[in-house]
Amino acid sequence: MKRHFFILGLTIFVALGCQSTAEPTEATEASEAPQPGSAANEDGGQDAVDSYQSPGVATFAGGCFWCMQRPFDEVQGVESTVVGYTGGEEESPSYQEVVAGSTGHVEAVEIRFDADEVSYDELLDVFWRSMDPTDNEGQFADRGDHYRPFVFYHNQAQRQIAEASREQLDEHGPFDDPIVVDIVEASTFWIAEEYHQNYYKKNPEQYEAYYAGSGRKGFLEQVWGE
Repeated sequence: MKRHFFILGLTIFVALGCQSTAEPTEATEASEAPQPGSAANEDGGQDAVDSYQSPGVATFAGGCFWCMQRPFDEVQGVESTVVGYTGGEEESPSYQEVVAGSTGHVEAVEIRFDADEVSYDELLDVFWRSMDPTDNEGQFADRGDHYRPFVFYHNQAQRQIAEASREQLDEHGPFDDPIVVDIVEASTFWIAEEYHQNYYKKNPEQYEAYYAGSGRKGFLEQVWGE
């Protein structure tokens, strides 16, 4: 199946990309407890915690992080999610710096989960069904390096599972184009500003307009059904 973006009416949310219309405010902690492998700048609230090998943490990038948080929040066994920036070398990146493409980070979601209730392989299945794995230049209406898709593995077991899952999707999935999502080792995850956290809950109408207008909703419904 060739890639189709299904632009269902371009709104300001598409024109601006994955950006909030709310005024940025000084962000607070994005979740109740510090996340393994996470950090935040003065706008985010947390110090670096370099426990990247935790088996109960998963990190995925699939374009606009607003659209990547909700699918995992709906999974039984997921304890918490937080959106932020990872994959770059600069410390304490701000949203404005990331979207300007000057830091090397991508927008991503970090997930804490109970491995007794949900497996990493099941989380990968949610990931593949939430984005376009055949596009490594952005996602849908959002173009640029900071919207590239990645799987960030936290240990070698996750790496092996992710590589096998990607191969399975490439060989037996619904796509004609090759799967181009890179699988790389997790690094420091900087928690995004508070106004980005749980955007779909805070601004449901704006979120739904963006989710449809960006082309993500139409693409996923055509590939996977409703």
